[in-house]
Amino acid sequence: MNFDWLKRYMPRSLYARAALILLLPIVVLQLVVTVLFMQRHFEDVTLQMTDTVAREIRLVLSESTGQAAETLLISVTPASPEHVHSGDQRVWYDFTGRVMSRHLKRIVNQVASVNLLKDKRVQVIAMQGDTWVVLEFERRRISASNPHQLFVNMAFFGMIFTIIAMIYLRNQLRPIKRLANAAEAFGRGHVMPYTPSGAIEVRAAGTAFVDMRARIERQIETRTLMLSGVSHDLRTPLTRMRLSLSMLEDDERAELEHDVNEMQQMIDAFLDFAKGAQGSPAERVPVQTWIVQVVEDAQRAGRNVTLVETEGTGDVMLREGAMRRALDNLIGNAVRYGSRAEVSMTLTEKSLRLRVEDDGPGIPESRRADAQRPFTRLDPARNQDNGGGVGLGLAIATDIARAHGGVLRLGTSDRLGGLRADIVIAR
Repeated sequence: MNFDWLKRYMPRSLYARAALILLLPIVVLQLVVTVLFMQRHFEDVTLQMTDTVAREIRLVLSESTGQAAETLLISVTPASPEHVHSGDQRVWYDFTGRVMSRHLKRIVNQVASVNLLKDKRVQVIAMQGDTWVVLEFERRRISASNPHQLFVNMAFFGMIFTIIAMIYLRNQLRPIKRLANAAEAFGRGHVMPYTPSGAIEVRAAGTAFVDMRARIERQIETRTLMLSGVSHDLRTPLTRMRLSLSMLEDDERAELEHDVNEMQQMIDAFLDFAKGAQGSPAERVPVQTWIVQVVEDAQRAGRNVTLVETEGTGDVMLREGAMRRALDNLIGNAVRYGSRAEVSMTLTEKSLRLRVEDDGPGIPESRRADAQRPFTRLDPARNQDNGGGVGLGLAIATDIARAHGGVLRLGTSDRLGGLRADIVIAR
């Protein structure tokens, strides 16, 4: 059977689902026990007691001396017109009263109505000879006394045990929530202190997460050290090459210096990619002031970039150095493949969006996923006249955005017609 339609009505959190699994059987069990007990016990007991009282009522109605009524403790008084025409009267939750009234009128033909509004007394309006009389006796003689006590006890103790179970369930689910928070923080580039706890299965999952986090951190550290070492080793021969080139004639030196500079840019790009979002820990950054500084620094570096719009104010948790590197790469790509770049920032209660647009040729939609992979250069789609990179600019920005729990989205600029790059980070 297909129960996909039921998923729309189920709670989404683990705590709510576990609580539903715990409470639903208890509620259903109490309802079933209540219905069965009322039908099998109270109804049967009430019918037996009603049969006994019915025989006594027939005896009282059959004789006129009042001796039987006095002996059976049943008071007999003349009935007023209000009594005769009042009909059955009882409270809505009086289940045994409904059963007793129906059964009593069925086996005693003289009975016209039954009044059960008094808690401990029963009034029966019946015909005695040619007159109407009111027969009154104690309620406990015709139905089980205090039938609600069982249901009150069931509800009370059921609530107590449910609260205890909910507290225990909350304590059992707390380690799972801590594990989820630690995993989410690590996905955003933060290392949250975490020690496995809870049940054996939760401890096993927590231990596996800690081992995985340690392996990833070692892998990142190894990659950074390896590329840093290679870059450091390459700088020495590059420095010697620069010294040697400085002794050559100007016309012979220009092209070789260009090659050396390009090699230096490649080394710097490798280092940036190796660092990723590592380095300084995340801290609260006033985004509006920070974006102005980044654009001003790019302008001082000779880049044709303009800050066109800033919307919203506030602080956001960022690795400032890494995010500056990502935005600088996007601006560098924009001015390299276009003539100018425009930067905008939008800050809302839920997200931060940093946008860089250019007037270059852009990237076809089918190639945008490839453009974010490391060492990918889309020569046909981009202008290489101003000097090409090594295919790491968008990869670095993508890696840093993911480390902040965000994403890099590429599109077409409505304002300039070139590439639009958005870094979107959840707050």
